[in-house]
Amino acid sequence: MRKQVDLSRFDNSTSFHPGAGVVKRMLWYFMNALFFINPAFPFRSPKPFLLRLFGAKVGKGVVIHPGVNIKFPWRLSIGDHSWIGQRVWLDNLDQLTIGNNVVISQGALIIQGSHDYKRIDYPTYSKPVVLEDGSWIGAGAIVTLGITVRSHAVLAVGSVATKDLEAYTIYQGNPALPVRERVVL
Repeated sequence: MRKQVDLSRFDNSTSFHPGAGVVKRMLWYFMNALFFINPAFPFRSPKPFLLRLFGAKVGKGVVIHPGVNIKFPWRLSIGDHSWIGQRVWLDNLDQLTIGNNVVISQGALIIQGSHDYKRIDYPTYSKPVVLEDGSWIGAGAIVTLGITVRSHAVLAVGSVATKDLEAYTIYQGNPALPVRERVVL
């Protein structure tokens, strides 16, 4: 007889640590809900400051639109002049490094955690993600854990990156495959 997953045995305390204490996580939960996820808060200028308060490294000229969900700002680094579109979800359970002049378009997901489906207790694990300078994550696209999107690579609308993306290359599909070179004029 085959073993089955037993979620009653799930215990995140042995496999994952959020990187901050309970008080900091609760404060961030409310800050995120009020000023980032909330579409009724359209102001962009206070968001980099608020992220820095919670330990994020945020460069100059960063634009964060309404409706963005950020899991753990203390595991976030954003370079200069990068843009994060509406309804983006940065599920950064691990370090997320966003370079300079990066675009993450509307509804894109950066997923950095999963579960070990081979184990009966289904433990959580995570891996860092890097979006290098000039890269572009298209609307509704998904970047999975452990991926590096190299300089000026493009992940097309609705595509899923399951492997590293090479520099100056446009990727499309699920899983994302290279379709052509990116030429910046």
